[in-house]
Amino acid sequence: MYRIGMFSKLGRVTVKTLRYYDEIGLLTASRVDEESGYRYYVTDQLFRLNKIVALRQMGFSIPEISAIVDGHNIAETFAQRKKELTNDLQTLNDQLFRLNNYISEQKEDKTMTYQAVIKEIPACTVFAAEYTLPNYAALNSVMPALGEKVAKANPGIKCVEPDYCFNVYLDKEYRETDVHVEICQAVTSRGKDGDGVVFKDLPAVTVVSVLHPGSYEKLGEAYAYAIKWVEDNGYQIIDNIRESYIDGVWNKDNIEDWLTEIQVPVTK
Repeated sequence: MYRIGMFSKLGRVTVKTLRYYDEIGLLTASRVDEESGYRYYVTDQLFRLNKIVALRQMGFSIPEISAIVDGHNIAETFAQRKKELTNDLQTLNDQLFRLNNYISEQKEDKTMTYQAVIKEIPACTVFAAEYTLPNYAALNSVMPALGEKVAKANPGIKCVEPDYCFNVYLDKEYRETDVHVEICQAVTSRGKDGDGVVFKDLPAVTVVSVLHPGSYEKLGEAYAYAIKWVEDNGYQIIDNIRESYIDGVWNKDNIEDWLTEIQVPVTK
């Protein structure tokens, strides 16, 4: 029989840990001296202690370990932990891949104009309208007019805060003219459909987000960067790309201060 100090050395755990295990009933001392309060353990208890330590090294929590060593829900608990570790490994691999890409770009002296991040866009209600525009510049007049039309038909309707307005280009390829676009504005509640305007509920979506500062003339570079990043990092595009407007002519005097976000809906 060993006093707690010696048993802790045999099991390579601290005395504090053994006392804690005793208090919660996970590894109860074989005997406790009534006068001194010393805890004593026997050699056979090393097997239970080793099992506890092994499970801790696998990342199981104390309640999970208690259940396992007592023979409860063993298969289910191990399956859940395996799933958690697999997900953690995937996350770490993703982070390592992105870090390596970042380091590679720095070594090649590439200008870090853009950075891609994974972002969760929450579910939202939008009003939307489709247009075929003569060119992209026409958006500057069409978008404000759409907002005025919807507000007139739906008094009291409010945009979400922070504002979330985005366009989806529906053509299969880039076009200079006859641009088919859907303009969307997130609002706090549904309104009345009509006159080319529809209200719809959009589900939450995971996107690759790339911020583009300044003029719209070079937005193509942001699109190219985002799509390449998606391909390089093993994602798949699952829906139309959104072009979200954070700052623009309506609130910034200088073009250099405009800010547009490219949002690419993806899955792994």
